[in-house]
Amino acid sequence: MSSLYTCPMHTEILQESMGDCPKCGMSLESVIPSEEKSESALLKKQFWISLLFGIPVLILAMGPMVGLTLLHGRMAGGVECLLSIPVIFWCGCEVWRKGFRSFKSASLNMFSLITLGTGVAFLYSITMLFLGCFFTAGSPVEDYYFEAATVMMVLVLMGQWLESRGRAKAGSALRELLDLTPPMALIVGKEGELDHQIPISEIKVGDYLRVLPGSKIPADGIVSEGESSIDESMLTGEALPVEKSHGSPVSAGTINASGSLVVEVSHAGTNTALSQIISLVAQAQRSQAPIQQISDRVAALFVPIVMGISILTFAIWMMAGPAPHFFHALNAAVAVIMIACPCALGLATPMALMVGIGKAAQCGILVRSASALQNLASTNLLALDKTGTLTEGKPKLVSIHTIDPFVEKNLLALASGAEQGSEHPLARALLLHAQDQGIPILKSSSFKAFPGGGISAVVDEKELLLGTPQFLKGRGMPPEQWNLISLKPGEGLVAIAVGGIPAGAFIFRDTIRDSAKTVIQKLSALGVRTVMLTGDATSTAEAVARELGITRFYAELSPSAKADHFTSWKREGFHAAMVGDGINDAPALAVAETSIAMGLGSDIAKETAGIILLNPSLEGIVSSIKISREILKVIKENLFFAFAYNILCIPIAAGIFYPLFGLLLSPMLAAAAMSLSSLSVIANSLRLRRIRF
Repeated sequence: MSSLYTCPMHTEILQESMGDCPKCGMSLESVIPSEEKSESALLKKQFWISLLFGIPVLILAMGPMVGLTLLHGRMAGGVECLLSIPVIFWCGCEVWRKGFRSFKSASLNMFSLITLGTGVAFLYSITMLFLGCFFTAGSPVEDYYFEAATVMMVLVLMGQWLESRGRAKAGSALRELLDLTPPMALIVGKEGELDHQIPISEIKVGDYLRVLPGSKIPADGIVSEGESSIDESMLTGEALPVEKSHGSPVSAGTINASGSLVVEVSHAGTNTALSQIISLVAQAQRSQAPIQQISDRVAALFVPIVMGISILTFAIWMMAGPAPHFFHALNAAVAVIMIACPCALGLATPMALMVGIGKAAQCGILVRSASALQNLASTNLLALDKTGTLTEGKPKLVSIHTIDPFVEKNLLALASGAEQGSEHPLARALLLHAQDQGIPILKSSSFKAFPGGGISAVVDEKELLLGTPQFLKGRGMPPEQWNLISLKPGEGLVAIAVGGIPAGAFIFRDTIRDSAKTVIQKLSALGVRTVMLTGDATSTAEAVARELGITRFYAELSPSAKADHFTSWKREGFHAAMVGDGINDAPALAVAETSIAMGLGSDIAKETAGIILLNPSLEGIVSSIKISREILKVIKENLFFAFAYNILCIPIAAGIFYPLFGLLLSPMLAAAAMSLSSLSVIANSLRLRRIRF
């Protein structure tokens, strides 16, 4: 996968070697990008150099409009020319290359318009600077387009730099996900041989691997020896570790929490569940269509139309215009191209996104994918993961059952003293509860862990046993007292015996977020249906769904099964979005039209998602839907302004009113009109800052 390269603009392009995109000329990038930042550094350097040279050009050209005249006539034009050359031809060399490639491949885009407008403006200005007197019967020429070409290139370089910086971070979580599997594995030696390390790439199906406590499992397989608790939260989303023994399946990338295991490999390399998740995510990321490509699709028609109008304008002025014919014809033709330059069209989408995304950030919503905002605006079905999304994702001690003569505080003090030597998630939850209650943590000795069962320790000169009822039964404790305890779906029980006598039990549960029920109601008011997807047991899922008022849920789902639901919903006509937080949610987050990840979730979930909720509260889901609808509304208004501007101004620039009123657009007025069109788009976009939720 790391040897495949794709185009950031045309993600359907996929090659096995580096090169340029055959459609737009952009450099192909690795599907899982490296941390190399040379492209971003170069663009940053080019942008700041272009800005350094561009500001004086703008002051020289526009200064006279506000009474600031530093140089006059051809002197001003000559200085503007010298300052604009490094901006246009050195800083903008990559833009020119992309533009030429787009013309060569007949795949016109924004670079086509920028190259055309910049090139014509500069060529016209050079012609007027050195040969203008031949076209104007000796009259001096003071109107040039150096500043328009320069400023356009500065803005383009700024956008390219910011885009490159964002792309440099893309795929970092995919790299981290690949790192979940260890680089080496401990293979069990044959009879008479010692265990030895081998590279993970050499693992074969049927090999026996030894996995030590605290180590990551290097491949999918079946436990052949040993017992342990496995942390599968990165794959299943479950906060509670899963007990494994002989015959239990284990997955690559999960963590062996306590006991030593021998695992027979069933899937290795790219066939593991972890590798398949990576493949699904990378494939879905390539298939997404960025919202910025709307302007490119419009440009594909817009460019040839503008070129045709410009050529027609030149021809008409040469045949029917006043003397000097060539000057007036060239002036009108260039004015058409300049006034139709894609500044407003190019700003219509990114300006609204920039302001809207900034507003979203103030509300604790981080937008990673522009297309996610557009898709979210039309969402009518929202799928939510249970663990870590609707629930907190961490086990909590919810109740304590005591057996006479033991009392709650004394039992909690003894248990917390025994558990301080354990790294089990339930032990941490018990210790945290004791601290919250102000219970002193007693000292313990003779601590011993029994993987898959429980622990034993001596606290306050009393021998304690904590673990599953089966674990305590195996050590002579009668299980009847614990069997009488009624557990709700989703709850877990840890039994405790003190001095060989059953003393009570601790009940743990993953608690539902406080805001979950309110958010479900608000989503319904917005016309969005809610569905719960989870890998949990049906009984647990049903209990959570009932409490939240969710009528539609699917339980015991694998990561790929979650993703399959979105394919079905799409066929049914739904615009479905996904909210999740774990690695197990990554395939569903990748294939959903819109994906939202919780900020405290896994890196791969956040990398796959187009929107990340930075705050633990689910209120951000409602806010993100509202702001996405406002942003899309503003984008449509901006595109209308940009098109209306071109429809109205292109005929004026071509000289349609010259026969009636003698009105002919000058170069400076064309540049000013182009700026005004951009300002209208900017002003409209700034309205998003006043949105209230």
